[in-house]
Amino acid sequence: MPFDEIGDGVYRRRYEALDQNIGIVLGSAGVLVIDTRSVPSHGEEIAGDLAGLTPLPVRWVINTHWHWDHVLGNSVFSEAEIWGHRRCLEVMQSDPEGIKAAARSWLPDLTTELEQTVVVPPSTIFDTNVAMDLGDRVVRLLYRGKGHTDADITVRVGDVVFAGDLLEEGAPPVFGDGYPLQWPDTITAHLANPPRLTVPGHGDIMDGDAVNGQIEELRDVARRCAAATSAGELDLVGAPYPDEVMLSAMDRSLLERGL
Repeated sequence: MPFDEIGDGVYRRRYEALDQNIGIVLGSAGVLVIDTRSVPSHGEEIAGDLAGLTPLPVRWVINTHWHWDHVLGNSVFSEAEIWGHRRCLEVMQSDPEGIKAAARSWLPDLTTELEQTVVVPPSTIFDTNVAMDLGDRVVRLLYRGKGHTDADITVRVGDVVFAGDLLEEGAPPVFGDGYPLQWPDTITAHLANPPRLTVPGHGDIMDGDAVNGQIEELRDVARRCAAATSAGELDLVGAPYPDEVMLSAMDRSLLERGL
């Protein structure tokens, strides 16, 4: 798919693999890339596509969280500053083989490349808020607590927000490393100043109605999980997501509560 210009010098590229969105922001001092995909060859595809959009160099990369499909192309952009939350750095430093193993389980055809992949964590980290100066514009990075993982950040450029996997379009949210009881409040805090458009980690761009609809679904999940103390007690009647997704959320909610 081509680059979609969704703001002044703000683009998203929707890649067919994993139906994933990559963000691009053009500044006078260079290019910012939001997430780098699943393997170095995917990062090289981003770089090649960018060459057709702008001659500016990639000077910054942002990882919205530490999941493999958002970070394993980082090595392609070795000359850029790579930004992420402190917890993103910690997980990538402490468990690089675990991150690669998760990728291999999804992408067995790329096992050889993944075995040779070097996991490159963020080189610039923050805890809650930071403003990045791109020369002629400011990009704001926010952390508001646990959600899809313990390290999710959003990237705000004017009236556009890149939400990473805190939001999904066209598929249920993934709770495997998530915090379903905290997730609704976390994404609500990120979007307290509602953007014109929100770009989820995967799927189509979301307007306010789509975002609010998913937040209500997440609240429904949280209520159902909070009302149960075991998977057998979880009310699945009329649930917003398939049973296997709800049960995954329930498992994670028990961990959140220490049960």
